[in-house]
Amino acid sequence: MAKRLRAFPRYWSSICKASDAGLSQPRRHFSASTSCAIDGVYSELTAMRTQIPFIEALKAQAAENDGKLAVKHVPIQDQIDNSPKTMSQSYHKVVLPLAHDPWLLDSYINSSGHIRLGTIFMDLDALAGVISFKHSGDNLMNVTAAVDRITLKRPLIAICDLELSGKVTFATGRSSMELSLQVAKAPEEGKTVQDEDILMTCAFTMVSLDPVTKKAVNISPLKIENAEEQRLFDQGKKNYAAKKELAKATLRKNTPNDEESDLIHALWLRQLDYHDPNTPTRKPANAMYMEATKIQSVQIMQPQYRNRSNFNIFGGFLLRTTFELAFTCASAMSHTRPTFIALDPSTFENPVTVGSVLYLTAQVVYTDSPVVDSGDPKASAEGSTRIQIRVDSKIRNVEHGETKPTGVFNYTFEVKKDIKVIPETYSQFIMYLDARRRALNTIQSIESQSVGGGSEGSTAGVLS
Repeated sequence: MAKRLRAFPRYWSSICKASDAGLSQPRRHFSASTSCAIDGVYSELTAMRTQIPFIEALKAQAAENDGKLAVKHVPIQDQIDNSPKTMSQSYHKVVLPLAHDPWLLDSYINSSGHIRLGTIFMDLDALAGVISFKHSGDNLMNVTAAVDRITLKRPLIAICDLELSGKVTFATGRSSMELSLQVAKAPEEGKTVQDEDILMTCAFTMVSLDPVTKKAVNISPLKIENAEEQRLFDQGKKNYAAKKELAKATLRKNTPNDEESDLIHALWLRQLDYHDPNTPTRKPANAMYMEATKIQSVQIMQPQYRNRSNFNIFGGFLLRTTFELAFTCASAMSHTRPTFIALDPSTFENPVTVGSVLYLTAQVVYTDSPVVDSGDPKASAEGSTRIQIRVDSKIRNVEHGETKPTGVFNYTFEVKKDIKVIPETYSQFIMYLDARRRALNTIQSIESQSVGGGSEGSTAGVLS
């Protein structure tokens, strides 16, 4: 056992540092065999997610509902220190020794022998929780309000040790904060991560709440210490403004513009030709109607993936589940193994409660291989297609049958095939246009990076 522990100095170092900071108490699970199935990395990341066993939380809830447990609430805002904090104070990293520990790797590997991205997404959300608590303090309730972007810069092909790290990069003193995270190949002892070793970058928006009233609570603003931190803070400010502008321009509030209206009309006319026996035009063999790409999953939410509130599911579980359903949808349409490119900004609308039934619906809503010539620039390589999968999530209360939306997740994949999707109804046309807007924004981002010299010659993983 001792020999096995010495094999992972960086891993155990990060665990010990977290424990010394009061962030977690490492836990280990052991298999029935003599081998040690280490899940300490996951334990470190999730230690702040749950504080008491679920059975104890149920008893406390029952006592409170029966009036046997009198709870006097003291406003949490009066108990927290809102003095400015630095980015370094929230910085946290964890090393996953996947190349050294086959038992740990067993929890992260997929059927093709590569890293299971959905599990990495779940860990990133848990890491975001650890970082947000380091900034806001331990007595608040921090929830994932949005995943602003997840970008794959380089494919995770080889099995290697991974370093997950991040910090708060934008906070003005209100209840929300933006966190910048990254996944990189773990450097050698004593060295730092180089740009070419960064595999994935992402940004999360976390919101601090009063754990009793669930109302937003103001937290510490950031204190900028150098030019690089100022650059990160300014970028966060731009991201915040861009999100507000996107919310104003959404198709839920505005009609399609002239170009988009013309495209809808052209697609509708093309469909009429497909069904008219008097015209020679027929639906291409590589085209599918949007409705035919739809797949669904239904599952009841169990307490094993609850968050700090004990009665809501932690956001990383929803990320993993929606990603894997989106991957399945993309592979079902293309009959290939898709390559993940990016997750567009996604907002968590309502919490997913323990005991509720989660309904997920995934469908292909856009392909950059057009059905009609719309003048869209191509971002994919020749013979490949970028496809966007939309995953709608909602929950249903078992006792009362109430249904609430919990979020929409838009994943972009690339497949080594020329395929097309055809919307038919007005609702599908709107989803198609919404996805097309995001695809065009991505291409504009790529082109602006190329002009500015920031492009590395690849379109993979660039997200506006």
